[in-house]
Amino acid sequence: MTAGVNELPDMVRAAALAAVAEFDTFIEANDPHGEHDFGSFALAGRKFFFKIDYFDLTLTYGSEDPADPSKTTRVLTIMLAEEY
Repeated sequence: MTAGVNELPDMVRAAALAAVAEFDTFIEANDPHGEHDFGSFALAGRKFFFKIDYFDLTLTYGSEDPADPSKTTRVLTIMLAEEY
């Protein structure tokens, strides 16, 4: 999570994590490639974004095959929209 999310009250951070875990509102407008790796939601009067990036196993470069878990480390970032 970004610094802005980390500074929020514990209850809001926990609710944001739950919102990401439960997120299933992937539509053409927010997921044009069908990758399900980005989303946004409103919570506690704030807009949040989340993004999943696909790195190689050393977290140095992008994964050569994001669909292959033996070659990929997925990193989830949750941020406030204004931090994007």
